[in-house]
Amino acid sequence: MGVRKSITSALVDPDNPKSLSARARARRWHEFQATFPGLEEMDVLDLGGTVSYWCHKTTHPKHVTIVNLARQDADGSPWMSTYQRDACTVDDLGGFDLVVSNSVIEHVGGHIQRQKLADVVHKSAPHHWIQTPYRYFPIEPHWLAPGMQFLPVSVRAQITRKWPFGHYQHIESADVVAEVMMVELLGMTEMEHYFPHSIIWRERVAGLTKSLVAIA
Repeated sequence: MGVRKSITSALVDPDNPKSLSARARARRWHEFQATFPGLEEMDVLDLGGTVSYWCHKTTHPKHVTIVNLARQDADGSPWMSTYQRDACTVDDLGGFDLVVSNSVIEHVGGHIQRQKLADVVHKSAPHHWIQTPYRYFPIEPHWLAPGMQFLPVSVRAQITRKWPFGHYQHIESADVVAEVMMVELLGMTEMEHYFPHSIIWRERVAGLTKSLVAIA
């Protein structure tokens, strides 16, 4: 158990600043700030984000509205608002400068839902930053398992029941197949389809594309 926790911490623990995941997020945040240097004057809509994500940043928007299926408290911060809603159906909020979404579009449940999310992005603000893990990176990022994204659902479900790493541990047996099917990694073609007028930035690790970010 101790070895498993140590490996997981070294790879994906967001509270461990030396973990691979935390370092990747830090590099991505640096790129994000360089892309939107006027962030502190922006009204931002974060689709699927969390309060903790923004609270841990050294700079923050003028105001950020966070939409997530999970209930969240704005933690007393006057520059944050939270809504417990489906990010694919919030095109009634409107009036933002920038839409942000990190590692969400691959979880919303199929092409129709992904298109709805993209439509919300386009309707809500003139600028956006939509990030998703790249399907063809050799390590599946949710399970930390090599090539798992290319396996049949039945095999992925069997692996999930026993695989000791990543974000999908200790799932009840009856829920495993549903959880597996709710993760659909995207490639460049899909991102270009949903965001045809955006620049698609390839975030690389060791020369390999780790994630894709649609930027406008």
